[in-house]
Amino acid sequence: MTSFMKRKGFFVLILNLIFFTLFSCNPKRNSIIKVKYSSALGNEGFDGRLLVIISKDVKTEPRFQINDSDKTAVIIGKNIQNWMPNSTESFNSETLAYPIDELGDLPDGNYYIQAILNKYDTFNLSSGFEVQLPMDQGEGQKWNISPKNIYSKPMRVNLSNSAKSIEIEITEEIPSIEPEKDTKHIKHIKIQSKILTEFWGRPMYLQANVLIPEGFSKESEIEYPLMVFHGHFPKTVGGFRTTPPSAIKNDSIYSSRFNITGYKYIQEKEAFDFYQKWISNDFPRFLVLEIQHQNPYYDDSYAVNSANIGPYGDAITYELIPHIEKIFNGVGKGWGRFLYGGSTGGWEALAAQVFYPKEYNGCFAACPDPIDFRAYTVIDLYKDKNAYYSEGDFKKTLRPGMRDGKGRIKTSLKDINRKEHILGNKSRSGDQWDIWQAVYSPVGDDGYPKPIWDKLSGEIDIEVANYWKENYDLRFIMERDWDKIGFDLVGKINLYCGDMDNYYLNNAVVLTEQFLENRSNPYYDGEVDYGNNAEHCWNGDQENPNYISRLRYNTLYLDKIQERLKKTAPKNNRLQNWNIK
Repeated sequence: MTSFMKRKGFFVLILNLIFFTLFSCNPKRNSIIKVKYSSALGNEGFDGRLLVIISKDVKTEPRFQINDSDKTAVIIGKNIQNWMPNSTESFNSETLAYPIDELGDLPDGNYYIQAILNKYDTFNLSSGFEVQLPMDQGEGQKWNISPKNIYSKPMRVNLSNSAKSIEIEITEEIPSIEPEKDTKHIKHIKIQSKILTEFWGRPMYLQANVLIPEGFSKESEIEYPLMVFHGHFPKTVGGFRTTPPSAIKNDSIYSSRFNITGYKYIQEKEAFDFYQKWISNDFPRFLVLEIQHQNPYYDDSYAVNSANIGPYGDAITYELIPHIEKIFNGVGKGWGRFLYGGSTGGWEALAAQVFYPKEYNGCFAACPDPIDFRAYTVIDLYKDKNAYYSEGDFKKTLRPGMRDGKGRIKTSLKDINRKEHILGNKSRSGDQWDIWQAVYSPVGDDGYPKPIWDKLSGEIDIEVANYWKENYDLRFIMERDWDKIGFDLVGKINLYCGDMDNYYLNNAVVLTEQFLENRSNPYYDGEVDYGNNAEHCWNGDQENPNYISRLRYNTLYLDKIQERLKKTAPKNNRLQNWNIK
């Protein structure tokens, strides 16, 4: 072959590559989305996070379709300041998105689109920082249903390179929420917290749903133990129904979570059965307290003192609980207070017991959020360099964020955190990983929680990790301080978790058990138990499936509480139906 032919072949190859690059690739769409809001919604200028959700599903509004599953819609977002009516905020093709990388990566096609503004208030904190955060409006810190947030009606659009820019007008406002009404057995209490008000620089409140005993009388000499049922924002006391089930026993409504039908009937029957026990003559008399401690970062505070959230641990223990006990004849002392809950509530139950060892007489922590940060789900915060990948010299592997009961991965840590980053930067998503960061982290230079890792890259900040260790790693704190608090915790710590917990929470329970069983002196004298092949949120019931036991928290631990009271209650106690004298 001559050199000319070789050069000709080379030039043809180059031309083919150029042609393929120019005409065969699918360039990103130059998407432009413009959003404005009607002057009928206000004229003062809004601050907040403007979100646009894009979906294929027409069954529900796009704002209800953002989640961690494969079925999630697409979301984009941006911060806005002093947004005035009829002025336009725009998104282009390079706008970061979830679960895709950028808006321009969305394939051409027809979609349903909706915009919503999660409004921010300005807080002048006692620390001297000024921050902007979404103030809860009684919904439990949920951006897509929070009253006063404004949104557009869903609209059908075509997104393509040839299509014009999309224009969205926000015309709707989410209405306020009616407060729950008191009943004979359920009371709703609200107090202004002095110490939280001082921290946040504005009036801040704690609210409580209280289930009071049958036959309660303020004039009676009977006193009642207090059961603090920790968990996510409770609108009112759940699982308590004074009428028989109205749902059909053999309905065909399928629960994908539990793989059964007729679950509504099961829930209603369990609630009615509990009511019947509650009013029976020989049932132990006690108070159940469910706390509403929603805040500008999440649907609850994690019930501890925090540099970013405020002194909620002290506010709950020293302001709210004594107030409730005074109204409803609580024992009013540590021997008459118990803690239980699952998941977030499980972590809170253990944390409150550890940080206030003399103020409570036992915790029953089910499937707790990570209680040992060497197993922060699947991350070792003290050794791993990256939260999203485990890395070797030649390969890195994406870390899982959630699994099903058979171990199949449902999503990754990277994707979960990307979703939160789009919903709101600076820990303002109102979601799980951001609230852990907000509670556990020191205050950053900008007044917001200092990140434990970079939300996009996953690179871990070891200085922040060490701060977490010293202040909120419950296993580490117990082991470090056992010579000071151990005697006050003997007999009080009980942990339960399924060994196939969907969020790998069993890993931290195992590490904590190793300390409690092998190195605690004095011996902790409590209980750690696991559910074989049980998912989130197994709570210690070895006889019933989780879809039943999760409905029985208020009766599940009564036998163990009774035994605890036999050992610790004074002989002159004024309890009723506990049979401990």
